[in-house]
This record gives sequence, C-alpha cells and structure tokens, in this order.
Amino acid sequence: MNAPQETSHPMLLRAQNEGVVTLTLNRPSQFNSLSEELLAELQMALEDIARDATVRVVVIAGAGKAFCAGHDLKQMRANHSKAYMQKLFKQCGRVMLLITEMPQPVIARVHGIATAAGCQLVAMCDLAVAADTAKFAVSGINLGLFCSTPSVALGRAMGRKQAMEMLLTGEFVDAAEAQRRGLINRVVPVDQLDAEVKTLSDSICAKSAVAIGMGKQMFYKQLEMGLDGAYQLASETMACNMMAEDAGAGIDAFLEKRTPEWKHC
Repeated sequence: MNAPQETSHPMLLRAQNEGVVTLTLNRPSQFNSLSEELLAELQMALEDIARDATVRVVVIAGAGKAFCAGHDLKQMRANHSKAYMQKLFKQCGRVMLLITEMPQPVIARVHGIATAAGCQLVAMCDLAVAADTAKFAVSGINLGLFCSTPSVALGRAMGRKQAMEMLLTGEFVDAAEAQRRGLINRVVPVDQLDAEVKTLSDSICAKSAVAIGMGKQMFYKQLEMGLDGAYQLASETMACNMMAEDAGAGIDAFLEKRTPEWKHC
C-alpha cells in the first residue's frame, strides 16, 4: 500500500532567473526526504531542463532547515517489498544519472544537513557550494543499512578510504572537512551562500554553452574508461569542439584582445 501523496504544497519549486534555474526540494517538515513522488518530480524537471537551450546552469536547493535527509524511510517501511525497493532505487539512480547526462552544469546549494541519498545528491552534482554550518553523512549503517547507492557517488567524488570511512561509521563531517575530502567545492558563511552560488553560476554563464555541454559529457564518459580510451575520446571531443563556431570566435577574440561573443547561447 502506497503512502498518501502530499497535496498541500508542491514538492518541488522551480524558479528561473535569466539562464539559471533553481530547483528547491520542498518537503521541509520531512527534511526534504526523497519520496518516490519527489523523485518523479525531480526527474521530470531535469529532463525538461536538459532540452531547454536557454538554461545554462541548474541549482538544486532545499527548503527549511535541511538540504536533504535521504530517502523517505516512513514511505519505504509502508511499502516493504523487494519489488518496491528495486523500483525506488532504480528511479533514484535514474535521477542521479540525469544530473551527469544533462548538458547544463548542476550546482548543489547546501545550507543544512545532507544525509544518505541527500549526501549522494550532493556528490552527484557537478559542483557544490555549502554553508559553513552544513553537515554531511551517509548514516544508513547506523540503521543496519549500508548506503550502497550513495557509495557509488561518494566513491567517485572522494578518495576511497575517505568515502569508506563515512560509509562504515555513519559519522557526520562538517563543511570544512567535506571540502577537504573533495565532496564539495566551496564553503562560505550561510549569509553569503546565495552570493557564492551566483558567482559560480555567473562564471559558467559567461562561457560557451557548446564547449561546456561537450566537455561535461566527455568528462563523465572518460572517467569510466581506461587511459587509452579516455585519451581517444578526449582527442575526438577536442577536434569536434575546435570545429564549433564558438571555438573560432573565442580564439579570435583572444588573439584580438577582446571579449568573445558566443555564436550559440
């Protein structure tokens, strides 16, 4: 039996300011836990944005005190079957993959705790900016559940031993330690969080969308390859990128000491 769906307010908020779309997880009283309904909303939003060439950057944020506390444990306990769990984790995996597959860079805006699948979400985003009060954990092990799906993201974002320490102990790390371990990019006081996210977004928006889209796709593909295959893919991507109008415009602007005007925005 499925848990009742929330209808009093939207579970996912979407706001757009010029080329930046902010998706806000909006289940504050549940610490923005990833119910199956919220995952479905997030998947649809990401798929829609991926097709929209006017969007240059995506920011994922959370409403209330937490960024995201992981999966909705109450909903999971109310649907205690292997088939349900397989469907749920497959759906979550699809959302995580979408983040890497879409052409736009995705920034996690982390103002509060990010635990379990919430920490996984941070790790899967291309970039992450956190308030100095944010904390991170993959705490399933404390409940008798190894965070297997988050381990996929953490093992690729951090050093193996650092990831395993978090996975085996379930202990929280603060934002400064998360930055040292490679989980997040930048740490700022909470009142400077939006400004820092905007600084990063503005920098990306000033670059060629063509180059960023091609480069992001190549980056994640080459990570799964051997060294020789990775260089073959990178070389082909560079050759294709050099043929793009934007590359010509950028090189000409550099040689002429002026600001480039990108052909494709």
